[in-house]
Amino acid sequence: MDVNEYLGLFLDESQEHIQSINTQLLKLEQTGGADVVQEIFRSAHTLKGMSSTMGYERVANLTHEMESALDLVRGGKKESNQLLLDTMFIAMEQMEDMIADIESGGKGANVDVSETVAGFQSFIGGKEAVVEQTSESNTFEVDLYTNSVIDQAKQSGFEAYQITVKLSEAVVLKAARAYMVFDRLQELGEVVRTYPETEEIEQEQFDLSFDVLFLSQETTEVIEHAIAQVSEVERVEVSTFTEKSDSEPEVAVTAETIAPEPIVQSVPDKEESKEAKDGKEQAAAQAQAKTIRVNLERIDRLMNLFEEFIIDRGRLERLADEVGQPELNETVEKIKRGTNELQSLVLTLRMMPIEQVFNRFPRMVRSVAKEIHKKVQLDISGAETELDRTVIDEIGDPLVHLIRNAIDHGIERPEARLQAGKPEQGMLSLRAYHGGNRVFIEIEDDGAGINVDKVRSKALERGVITDDEATAMSENELAMLIFAPGFSTADVVTDLSGRGVGLDVVKNKIESLGGVVSLETVTGQGTKFQVSLPLTLSIISAMLVQVGEESYAIPLTSILETTLLDEADILTAHRERVFDFRGQLVPLVYLKEMFEIESETKSQFPVVVVRKGNKLVGVVVNDLIGQQEIVMKPLGTYLEGIPAISGATILGDGRVALIVDSNDLF
Repeated sequence: MDVNEYLGLFLDESQEHIQSINTQLLKLEQTGGADVVQEIFRSAHTLKGMSSTMGYERVANLTHEMESALDLVRGGKKESNQLLLDTMFIAMEQMEDMIADIESGGKGANVDVSETVAGFQSFIGGKEAVVEQTSESNTFEVDLYTNSVIDQAKQSGFEAYQITVKLSEAVVLKAARAYMVFDRLQELGEVVRTYPETEEIEQEQFDLSFDVLFLSQETTEVIEHAIAQVSEVERVEVSTFTEKSDSEPEVAVTAETIAPEPIVQSVPDKEESKEAKDGKEQAAAQAQAKTIRVNLERIDRLMNLFEEFIIDRGRLERLADEVGQPELNETVEKIKRGTNELQSLVLTLRMMPIEQVFNRFPRMVRSVAKEIHKKVQLDISGAETELDRTVIDEIGDPLVHLIRNAIDHGIERPEARLQAGKPEQGMLSLRAYHGGNRVFIEIEDDGAGINVDKVRSKALERGVITDDEATAMSENELAMLIFAPGFSTADVVTDLSGRGVGLDVVKNKIESLGGVVSLETVTGQGTKFQVSLPLTLSIISAMLVQVGEESYAIPLTSILETTLLDEADILTAHRERVFDFRGQLVPLVYLKEMFEIESETKSQFPVVVVRKGNKLVGVVVNDLIGQQEIVMKPLGTYLEGIPAISGATILGDGRVALIVDSNDLF
């Protein structure tokens, strides 16, 4: 079998199971519950089978030990404790590292899991903690239909058996040996169900053992003897099956074999009513039609082609205006409406729920809080909010830094919270929601808030601001100084903060994505960081403006409004040109001066008012060309770092227009 053919599927499903285990582990720690253990066991068992089939032995070995420990809890032989939970969390971190190594071309052998395995074995406590499987134990949990089949068979003289078959460690073709076992069983009776499912067994997606629910008129000795004749079968166990459809199966294990998770499976050659078969086929077809897996490279290629199409559409619109033919204009208008709808659809294909980023945080919060001896509860809302995949890929690290900062600097230690009349467990809220054509992410804690006096003192000490500036600044403006390069108020250097790499990295990253970060803080009550991001980075709506002979694009997401200004309306404040905008003095920025462009001076000129958080700036231009959908293109490494320019676009006449980064104008 060529494993490379299934690598993408293996990686996708592994990440899904790892995330499921992480989520369920947090539930297990907080509330416990047999159903939670079952969910973790199921995912661990599937991970073990997949990794073993693909040849990733270290992953398979780690999940095998995890499965063994979980099975003791699942069977009621041991209770979950802190040793198991801590070991499980460590195991999942290592699992993520191994899967990442596999994704980058390795074999998942880059992590030393010996201590983790020892932790699981310590919990298991040796072989004596494991009991032999009795004849009353059931691997299968059956439904009413299967119960009726078994009852009818018993009335005809058949007996229901549960058969466990374990293959030899030296087996080469597991699926072939399993087929030979089934072939022998078909001669003696009817196979009702298997675990794992038949398809998984055929694809060798199982360890060395599998279970069969079997109907036969033969004795257990005859069945055991028939299967034992198959070469490379190490052990056969046949026990009478007792139906237990309404209660949890009493699962125990031998020292050699872990009893698998009960999964119901229908056997095709068992007689069913036509209606039942049609219903199952229809349900399967509907499930298949809901979603399909598409390689992200194909989505990117589709997006690139559509971007070129948008550029050509702009050129076609321009040519149609020049020709002035009504029929041509009508056709172009239809094309524009159709492409607008297609654009919405293509952009939707690139949208992904931000849940993929949020899912990593519960375990991280638990780990960080435990490390610095704090109690923190994380509340997540809006995880279903969708964002462009490019933004999803980039936003994770800045959010990690903000959350770590909230835990380390914001939320107090339990004893300090109790003294302040607060619950000893701090609350950290992570929210996401849509607002217009932007996505807002908020990280809010109920901690001590930012010590504004300390920030002012540090800022003055480092020369970030002057005394006059400090006096004129509000508390929130002073708090925003924590985003200054290298700024830190930490008294003690820790692994989390205080190493001189401050929140300026977060701010720069968010702004490079076209986003804005702001904060609100109240002393003694907490701090809220807000990150505002565009829905997509590829195709955006922009206002085209003229400066001299050059055209520039200003993203509409940053524009508050446009206005006309007379020369007489310009005022001077602190040696800067400003104008009165609805009772607020707003500074003016002349693009012709910033980009050193020669242009005529007008007595009346357009001003584009752009905003960044609560701040406004008036951008002076020569003319407003109009609104247009543009395709953002990167400038490349040669032109990287040009102030106030975030990219470029190609206009309908073939000219290149630079895209103004309004964040750099403040």
